[in-house]
Amino acid sequence: MMHDQDYDLTMDGVPVQEEDIEAACRSLKAIAHPLRLKIMCVLEKHEMTVQEIVDHVGTSQSNVSQHLTIMREKGLLHSRKDSNRVFYRISENRASLLQACSSLR
Repeated sequence: MMHDQDYDLTMDGVPVQEEDIEAACRSLKAIAHPLRLKIMCVLEKHEMTVQEIVDHVGTSQSNVSQHLTIMREKGLLHSRKDSNRVFYRISENRASLLQACSSLR
């Protein structure tokens, strides 16, 4: 039963704001697809080209590209273009989300 009291939300002793919780929920929804979670896992250590991601997750380039676009629009990934190749990496502000999720193993 909830009471009308103010509760301090903390994670490891650090205050957590309501908007941070909402942002984390949006991020979790965005990776709540098996292929997107796979992509996040393969990008955990370093950036990769689209083709490298395709090689690791084992599906078509068009399928991977669709999911990469969604994840980039949600702020989970950053991309950079080098000549005719596009590299993807996990957004710095989302790396801590991945670390928090990895502690659930």
